[in-house]
Amino acid sequence: MSTRENGRKILADVLGADYLEARDKGTNSFNGPLREFSETAAFGMVWSRPGLERKFRSMLCLAMLTALNRPHELSLHLQSAINNGCTVEEIRETLLHTVPYCGIPATLDAIKVAEEFLTEKGLLSSESTD
Repeated sequence: MSTRENGRKILADVLGADYLEARDKGTNSFNGPLREFSETAAFGMVWSRPGLERKFRSMLCLAMLTALNRPHELSLHLQSAINNGCTVEEIRETLLHTVPYCGIPATLDAIKVAEEFLTEKGLLSSESTD
């Protein structure tokens, strides 16, 4: 199996086969080279390495995407975190851990994205905790 093929397998594992299928349908000559690079480098070369469990890799992605304030990618990696076994509590604690390092505004944005995602997936109640 080539590095890219292995990356595509991991991508399907962590984000879901439906995600990969939709991604393939949206691939064209303009975005194709970046998607090929992502499949090969990020997933085929980095996510495939031994040494870190996929669950931990997902939590790292959540923290880094919070730091970069990338809500679209954060939403994708919330799905990956769930698929890789992260609990709602672990997701919350990962995001809270970003406050002293990324700042309150970045973490507030991440918490908002996570709340919407987790509520939509039925993993978080929309009840107030007052």
